[in-house]
Amino acid sequence: MPASKNKIIIRTILLAGTVISLYFVPWMLIWAWILPLPDTVQEQLNEGIEHGFDGSIVYIQQGDHPAEFYAAGWHDRDRMIRAYPEAYFKIASIGKLYDAVAITKLVADDLISLDKSLIDYFPEFAGRIENAENITVRMLVQHRSGIPNYTDVPDFWMHPPENTEQTLELFLDKPASFAPGTDYAYSNSNYFLLGLLMERVTSNSNAQVIQRNILDPLNLDNTFFSLDDIDQDRLMCGYYVGVEEDIKSTNYHSMIATAQDVGIFVKALNTGKLLTKEEEKIYSSIYVYDHTGLIPGYQSIAEYHENMDTVVIQFVNTANFDGYTWSISEIVYDRIIKILEKRD
Repeated sequence: MPASKNKIIIRTILLAGTVISLYFVPWMLIWAWILPLPDTVQEQLNEGIEHGFDGSIVYIQQGDHPAEFYAAGWHDRDRMIRAYPEAYFKIASIGKLYDAVAITKLVADDLISLDKSLIDYFPEFAGRIENAENITVRMLVQHRSGIPNYTDVPDFWMHPPENTEQTLELFLDKPASFAPGTDYAYSNSNYFLLGLLMERVTSNSNAQVIQRNILDPLNLDNTFFSLDDIDQDRLMCGYYVGVEEDIKSTNYHSMIATAQDVGIFVKALNTGKLLTKEEEKIYSSIYVYDHTGLIPGYQSIAEYHENMDTVVIQFVNTANFDGYTWSISEIVYDRIIKILEKRD
């Protein structure tokens, strides 16, 4: 075959490959990222709605300045109720920060030892959780236990468990993901067991432990543990891409709070106002200070930015585990931080 013909074939293949690859480029993410940075946080939230969010809330508190509250889109799109900053929201895995703080305080009070094994506290799990005798409380907190994640069970999000027994059955008698302490894998099963541990050593519910050790000292009156505890009209509706109806009534046993309550808690945790020096030493050795949350209909980011002495909480009531909504929410959040940095 002549060299010129070879070149034509190669160029055709390369061109076809380029066209095909362009089809798979996440243009929505690129567009959200390259748009000119708005001047204000509100403009950025409005831009997020244009990217496909149903509604969003942002809380900002910097230094000693008054808190700032922002909202865009819908609180309830069927009833055409606009999003508002004081709404309740399912904070999902941000709740692990509260659990880790509560565990820290119980460790400081000598009610829990981080280096005792799961079997020391739950002898009934012998033979039902693989390697239970070698799994320490510290490993549970740090997601290094190897216990499989119960939310990975097929159809979990369609048919969530209704009680403790049903939840346990999702990960008891299942093979370990790895030997304790040898790897890391995020697992909600770890924190479910930590909640049971709090109850066992205090004879109170984990909600009561968190209430006494965190919510009451910080005067957080808009943080809750159950859908039954709230006026559900104040709960921001949750939407999953491709599902028409609001799914906020589906119970995934998430903590519920306002953005302001989460912001006050996260800033207190990061600035030393929540933990004693002894507790701070314990906490800093076992867990993180910022967190995100994601369940059907609800995604959230809670971070403290030390360089600005600023806490920024972002709630978005649109989710899609297989799509781009999480990545877009991170882009929007990062752009909000850039707007705040430009103020200085």
